Amino acid sequence: MATSPELIRLLVDSFAERDDERFRTVALDIAAAAAKAGDQKLASSVRAMVDRSRRSALPSVGPKAVPISRPAGELAPLLTISYPKTRFVDMVLPNQSKAILDRILEENRSANTLRAHGFEPRRRVLLAGPPGCGKTMTARAIAGETGLPLLVVQFHALITKYMGETGAKLHAIFESMSSTRGVYLFDEFDVVGTSRSASNDVGEARRVVNSFLQLLEHDDSESIVIAATNMAGKLDVALFRRFDDIVQFGKPRAADVRRLVENRLAAFAPLRLRWTDISTAAKGLSHAEVVKACEDAAKAVVLGHKSVVATAQIVSALMARKRPSVRANRSRTT
Repeated sequence: MATSPELIRLLVDSFAERDDERFRTVALDIAAAAAKAGDQKLASSVRAMVDRSRRSALPSVGPKAVPISRPAGELAPLLTISYPKTRFVDMVLPNQSKAILDRILEENRSANTLRAHGFEPRRRVLLAGPPGCGKTMTARAIAGETGLPLLVVQFHALITKYMGETGAKLHAIFESMSSTRGVYLFDEFDVVGTSRSASNDVGEARRVVNSFLQLLEHDDSESIVIAATNMAGKLDVALFRRFDDIVQFGKPRAADVRRLVENRLAAFAPLRLRWTDISTAAKGLSHAEVVKACEDAAKAVVLGHKSVVATAQIVSALMARKRPSVRANRSRTT
């Protein structure tokens, strides 16, 4: 298997800087590339070496993720923690979005080098787009690529009816960012970041937005802060200035649909599929819905004791994911 020059460069660079975690992350990228190329033996070997390296590693000086099984004390109901294994190679992303995310990873992997020259890495990211288009998976991939834990803020525990309590809980979360380095995800961020000029705004909502703005502005931790929203238009305009990058997500295009289907049905797909029919059937669906439809088609193949999936099965599974009104309209026009 030929390894890309960029991965080799990153591997050598991380070794030169004695950045063990970054070295392991790049090694896992090489393993993922090997697996995608069909070299499962090499991929398994590299992953096993990385796992042994992590188990035998001595404590090192510098900002590292704190290995915790779950948040304790007042943070227990506010955060859930996991160590995702998702990588960007597992995703289908537009080139522009991929370039932004690659830059975020590169700057965080080279954080010490940047700080030595008086710069801070990009670590505040806003992900915006409709449901099911990869925002949460992107946060998981950033955590997986950096080797950091993913800590997801639980809004049902954060938002309360008592004056000032939500602000105090937000403060506790931002304090955690300093003590536990990780990727902190504020999913459905519009719950916290609703515009302060909204007609239904109440005093407490305004105070919550102000608290978040101040905490984000003064946050000097080394954690990565990600906010994800389905309704960017409802966010307070002042929030956009606080983020280093804004990544827009949309419904998959025809090329994205093809990559999603090929990735998910690699073990079942025949040599030829009618991509025009598949793209038409997938129109309007999210990335997640296309993936689910592929899984439904694959299950039908398995249960039918077949070895390949037909175009008609994929189209049928995609159409089943659409709203009844959409299916009815399509049937009237065909």
